Amino acid sequence: MRVPVNGVHLYFDVEGAGLVPDGPAMRERETLVLVHGGPSSDHAVFKPHMSTFAEDAQVIYYDHRGHGRSDIGQAEDWTLAQWGADLAGLLDALEIERPYVLGASFGGFVAQSFATQFPDRVAKLALVSTAARSDNTLSAEMFARLGGPEVGEVARAWLEQDEGADQEEFLSRCLPYYTVEELDVEALGRSVERPYLRDHFFGKGGEWHTFDLTGHLQQLTCPTLVLHGALDPILPVSLAQEMHAAIRPDLARLHVVQNAGHGWGDQQDEWLSTLREFFFAEPNR
Repeated sequence: MRVPVNGVHLYFDVEGAGLVPDGPAMRERETLVLVHGGPSSDHAVFKPHMSTFAEDAQVIYYDHRGHGRSDIGQAEDWTLAQWGADLAGLLDALEIERPYVLGASFGGFVAQSFATQFPDRVAKLALVSTAARSDNTLSAEMFARLGGPEVGEVARAWLEQDEGADQEEFLSRCLPYYTVEELDVEALGRSVERPYLRDHFFGKGGEWHTFDLTGHLQQLTCPTLVLHGALDPILPVSLAQEMHAAIRPDLARLHVVQNAGHGWGDQQDEWLSTLREFFFAEPNR
């Protein structure tokens, strides 16, 4: 399904009922909006893992502008500020008031942009395998720790956009270290890939090199979970700890999954049980 939002049409999908029978009445369940990573992939990265939450909530998947099955739009609008505003526009279009929001990786950058621009629009926020800023030196050091100095140098050269740095070499040499277990290449292949977005975001002058949401995180007003893998190479865990420290302590919770990389490819049960506890077992504040 597609819906008009801020001058483009965004694709979205729904899993689980919003209203369920409860004795003599219908009970409204929470809505959980999933904000996918990338840039260049789409909401398929969440399936089938996040389907488990349809047991507890109505789950909304969507593709950012420029991604997947959504309209491409204009390159000047491929910004974290616009992608955050698009999430607010999607909620308006679907008449969703204060959902739970889960942003993963690049989607966590977007979720932070949304939640700091519109703090009254989110009831709970999970920031998964993400950070408030990038740090190429830390990333290259972590790739070197996991894969050796040559892998670390490939990562550094591509992240810093050295002349002659090769994206395909980065993907072939560095991507396998995103997870401790063997990378699920089949799952990656399910996304509609838009490589131009990766070039736009990571290229010279792209927001990867400039964004820093740290100073905005005090604007968050909802319970916020920071969930991260201890062996994440692209966004090392120290950046997640820094992000957690920037959020009001009465709102913030940090959980680090040991022996896990970037996302729920490792120790999947721990990632999902931590999210389930945060969203559905802990009371709203």
